[in-house]
Amino acid sequence: MQNYPSIFNDVIGPVMRGPSSSHCAAALRIGRLARDLMDEQIIDVLIEFDPNGSLATTHKSQGSDMGLFGGFLGWEADDERLPESAKYLSTAGISFSINICDIQAQHPNTYKLTLTNGNGTRQLTAISTGGGMITVINIDGNEVAMAGDYFETLIYCFSAHETVIAYLKNTIEYDEILYHAGERSFIEIKSQQAPEDRICKELLEMSSVKAIKVLEPVLPVMARKDLSVPFITCNEMLKYNEGKHKDLWELAIDYESMRGNIRPEQVFEKMRQIIKIMGNAINSGLKGTYYEDRILGSQSPVYMENMVADKLIGGSAINQVIMYVSAIMEVKSSMGVIVAAPTAGSCGALPGAIFGIAHTLNLPEDEMVKAMLAAGIIGVFIAAHATFAAEVGGCMAETGSGGGMAAAALVGMNGGSLAQAISAASISLQNSLGIICDPIGNRVEAPCLGRNVMAATNAVSCANMALCNYEHLIPLDEVIETMKAVGDQIHYTLRCTNLGGLSVTNAAKKIEALLEEKSGSFFKSC
Repeated sequence: MQNYPSIFNDVIGPVMRGPSSSHCAAALRIGRLARDLMDEQIIDVLIEFDPNGSLATTHKSQGSDMGLFGGFLGWEADDERLPESAKYLSTAGISFSINICDIQAQHPNTYKLTLTNGNGTRQLTAISTGGGMITVINIDGNEVAMAGDYFETLIYCFSAHETVIAYLKNTIEYDEILYHAGERSFIEIKSQQAPEDRICKELLEMSSVKAIKVLEPVLPVMARKDLSVPFITCNEMLKYNEGKHKDLWELAIDYESMRGNIRPEQVFEKMRQIIKIMGNAINSGLKGTYYEDRILGSQSPVYMENMVADKLIGGSAINQVIMYVSAIMEVKSSMGVIVAAPTAGSCGALPGAIFGIAHTLNLPEDEMVKAMLAAGIIGVFIAAHATFAAEVGGCMAETGSGGGMAAAALVGMNGGSLAQAISAASISLQNSLGIICDPIGNRVEAPCLGRNVMAATNAVSCANMALCNYEHLIPLDEVIETMKAVGDQIHYTLRCTNLGGLSVTNAAKKIEALLEEKSGSFFKSC
């Protein structure tokens, strides 16, 4: 099935708290779906992670537990109570245990949940695919494919499912109806809205129907039957633009408007709201942040003092970018509200570059909105053909992607051409190939901050190179294909598992031990 990412689902978002979107925000979405599967009534949860995946070593320190607990409680990804979600879970009467077991996981970010309430036990297995995106791959022993962008209605049947399906096809509006045959068989309905209560009541009166579960969407932009987009590669975009002569941000609006069935002006205003949240994060970070369970303290206010005092080298523009990147990353690490763009671990590079250059050039907000849209469509190509997950492609997939997106955006902000914007993205991504993910102390702070700064300043450099018509040589589509290939070759110990690189230095292990001593642990191995 062709993957058609949404700018607001897959690239610029979610709006969230927590250190990692592929851990915390994704886990929360998985937890929300699990809550729906249990009719919002959970008594006990067994959480299992594979020892060979990334979650076995990072689930607590990078926010998976926090996210899951928030999801079980029905919270949003930016809920201010998330840092204390374990306490609220206990108050709600939900017990849990976390086991590290061989669950035969094929993906490093695999969550296997066994949930119990007064009506019985159900199982749900899901994966985090990067940037907060998820796929539920199994429910009660049946293989499924749920991204959280539909209303998913599950009708558990004893028998005679053909009769139930015939009734549904004549009664409701739906996008797809599937039947999953197994020990606990069910009919799956993908639709734009849940069936009416009247219809659910009629279904439950059928002798063959045992139970009905409605899983609500967890993504802001829904999918739909026969979904299509105007292009899905850079080359297709250029062909689409022949004779239209549109800028990159306008092409982004064309894409997202068709992808999400949203009016163009709605796309623009939705991105404006994202810009405001990013701006608030910068302002918050520059005022200073505090959070006990982190490695790096509040540094951006000191950077600002030195910049104002003219004690730094590199010029006002580049220092403004560095300061903003640092401010956003510090807000993330203090559990403040940020936008995963394209991920939480790389949330500083793209907005830091766009805001820093926009403020240096005294550009209005509309120009930042256009720049973020331009970045978004570059991100769509990456999401469709590579990955944003460091657990799959290393930090190249996160900060590298953010830098490539930012480079294209900056060219447009400075009046460059579409060709120059694409060239800037290509050069920037070429510069980031093979960057590993090796967080120090098992926290998404260092070297993450430095790599966000590197991505943002690389974006500025590559934008300038493209504006001067430096040759990028390798087409953007081919660079993205290469990102995917290189990511597949990076050893798993260097892909956000806390098992290689700087993560296993003596200094890093001492930091990790001190942090773990403070926070404790609550998992066991099988």
